[in-house]
Amino acid sequence: MNSKVQSLKAFLGQAGRVALVEVAATKGSTPREAGAFMLVSASAIFGTIGGGQLEYMAIDKARQMLGSGTRSRSSANETRIEVDEVCATLDVPLGPEIGQCCGGRVEVSIRLVDGTIEEKLIADAESEEAHLPHVYLFGGGHVGQALAASLALLPIHVVVVETRSDALEDMPETVETRLTPMPEAVVREAPAGSAFAILTHDHALDFLIVAEALKRDDTAYVGMIGSKTKKATFRSWFLKSAEGNEAQFDRLVSPVGGNTVKDKRPPVIAALAAAEIMTALVSHAVGAPGPAGAEKAMAG
Repeated sequence: MNSKVQSLKAFLGQAGRVALVEVAATKGSTPREAGAFMLVSASAIFGTIGGGQLEYMAIDKARQMLGSGTRSRSSANETRIEVDEVCATLDVPLGPEIGQCCGGRVEVSIRLVDGTIEEKLIADAESEEAHLPHVYLFGGGHVGQALAASLALLPIHVVVVETRSDALEDMPETVETRLTPMPEAVVREAPAGSAFAILTHDHALDFLIVAEALKRDDTAYVGMIGSKTKKATFRSWFLKSAEGNEAQFDRLVSPVGGNTVKDKRPPVIAALAAAEIMTALVSHAVGAPGPAGAEKAMAG
């Protein structure tokens, strides 16, 4: 498993001289929020402050600083740039002058990265990673593989759980994998606020895992792949044999991804389910108290 922290360390270790480009303040509509950052080297970048002309201007100024370190001061189209040897400030209106129509204004700080800044970047990334919401994906079949690939792009910690070792092959490198004969036990160990997507190769196993997840009252999302018939069969079993109740059953999302889009191709189901899960995680984070970094982590 390759985490964002590992990727950050690798970039810092290989990039040579690096500049930190950070959104220091915003006003009105802007591409990213204050605190968003990217790292710029002479030939590569890590992260983004929202793209567009604003980002291009920041990258250009960062590389000027990396290449020269001389003092300069200029202004054009109400864009103010102040530079010294190690830091710069861009105050940029996001209007037609630079080809962006957001309408807001962004203040961007650019600093050459030294040992102190590097240590703080790594420490902040480690703290953010520790507070990422967890998504447990049970099943590594065709839909599971597609969903894992979609979820791997999001600021969450993804765990794929399987009883079959071959189903865990070729998972994205940022996804954690767990091979276990008792996947339902993983549900009990998951942190509060986790999301559970259940789509194994065995309906009976699905039922066991879903029952464990629904009996927790601190989950952000419990979803099961399947048809109306499968959901009805699960309800009957859950209420009669698994000691579940209607309130718990009502929290079940099935089918995952909804049924508005009538398309059963795995990548389509995965895209819809990923959006559904992310929405549930953000809603849960807003409505439930938690670590201060969790909501910020999900925002990017």
